[in-house]
Amino acid sequence: MDSSSEAPLLPSRGNEHKGVPDEAGGKRPWWREAAEESGRLAALAAPMIAVALLQLLMQLISTVMVGHLGEVALAGAAIANSLTNVSGFSVLIGLACALETICGQAYGAEQYHKLSLYTYRSIIVLLIVSVPIAIVWVFIPEVLPLIGQQPEIANEAGKYALWLIPGLFAFSVAQCFSKFLQCQSLIFPMVLSSMITLAVFIPLCWFLVYKVGMGNAGAALSVSICDWVEVIVLGLYIKFSPSCEKTRAPLTWEAFKGIGSFMSLAVPSALMICLEWWSYELLVLLSGILPNPALETSVLSICISTVVLLYNLPYGIGTAASVRVSNELGAGNPEGARLVVGVALSIVVCSAVLVSTTLLALRHFIGIAFSNEEEVVDYVTRMVPVLSISVITDSFQGVLSGVSRGCGWQHLGAYVNLGAFYLVGIPVALFFGFTMQLRGMGFWIGMIAGGATQVTLLSVITATTKWDKMADKAKERVFEDRLPTQ
Repeated sequence: MDSSSEAPLLPSRGNEHKGVPDEAGGKRPWWREAAEESGRLAALAAPMIAVALLQLLMQLISTVMVGHLGEVALAGAAIANSLTNVSGFSVLIGLACALETICGQAYGAEQYHKLSLYTYRSIIVLLIVSVPIAIVWVFIPEVLPLIGQQPEIANEAGKYALWLIPGLFAFSVAQCFSKFLQCQSLIFPMVLSSMITLAVFIPLCWFLVYKVGMGNAGAALSVSICDWVEVIVLGLYIKFSPSCEKTRAPLTWEAFKGIGSFMSLAVPSALMICLEWWSYELLVLLSGILPNPALETSVLSICISTVVLLYNLPYGIGTAASVRVSNELGAGNPEGARLVVGVALSIVVCSAVLVSTTLLALRHFIGIAFSNEEEVVDYVTRMVPVLSISVITDSFQGVLSGVSRGCGWQHLGAYVNLGAFYLVGIPVALFFGFTMQLRGMGFWIGMIAGGATQVTLLSVITATTKWDKMADKAKERVFEDRLPTQ
């Protein structure tokens, strides 16, 4: 252990005044500290929401361009997106989320050199994991016909997935760079890279799809190229920006030594993300065996698209909470972490009520935005009240999951998601969908039951947390370079 690892914990930025007398000679009132924390969370959450929306917009534009090629090309791209998300992108995102814990806590403890060390380890792990994922994607056109997919759609899906492979490795690096910056509250370069990437993507996708004649493969290649553009922009910022002067460091052999300890947190982190993600994908697959599968699949896809769009708000708040909680725990300030949780939950309560009420008020217009068919529009209108409940559970889940990442509870989160969605959510969905013949409505009721169970369990864990103990665990992680699971 080097001498720098023995340095005392120092207070985190923004907390120097906690408990300090104000002008009247007394301690600062709680509401003032809460207001200041609200400002810090908003300053982090707003640009994170912008980043998520820009990335979602790129996905939407890609779908629109491919959609003009015909039903087969669109179906192939949709299936390929679903399969690559399940088998690849969700896994990589989950693994990278371990950096939210260890980099955030290291930054709070002012062990700046360790942020680069942890980030290098994460990049190494994600690049290694990307190799078998790429191999799986190569065989997608051979596998799909075996499970009943039409050969022409399987071929289109295979082409799309194949051209996503060059960007898979860039995606891995970009995820790690983003977490490295995020844990330092450096969100502007992420917004900048997303804007530049979108500006490059739109003309490039149009050129490759229509002018070069690559079809949906051109859309996939555009995504891959833009993933590398994002890596270059973020990499240049990290390399040359004065903001990263304290935290950037050259790659050394030390990065390879702690891969096992990193995996002890990264694997449960990936499971936590994937178990929830996969449950929604399973829902869409099951809709294909309902009566009138075309209608059910279309409606469920619209519902999921709507929920994903609205989830960006609690996602941003949850990510901000993850950064702030990890920073406070790393700085040895358990009361600061407790305050972050209370403020973040208060914010998300207000936003959830507002968004849910607005969605309910616009229930007659949601379906029209996605379809011209009266049957689909009417079905979506009937589904919106259920979606408005789902928005509330998703909002709490977004913040509580962010808190769990900030604390390093990913192993508990994985157990929670396994129980909530696979022991409660999916069985309830099957019961109401098939036995009670509520079809898609029944499926969504099941997912609400799973989400409510998830929120309840995470709330209990959060409410019973001993924050002093969490701060001690953060110190153990940062200063002893171990990643305890308990």
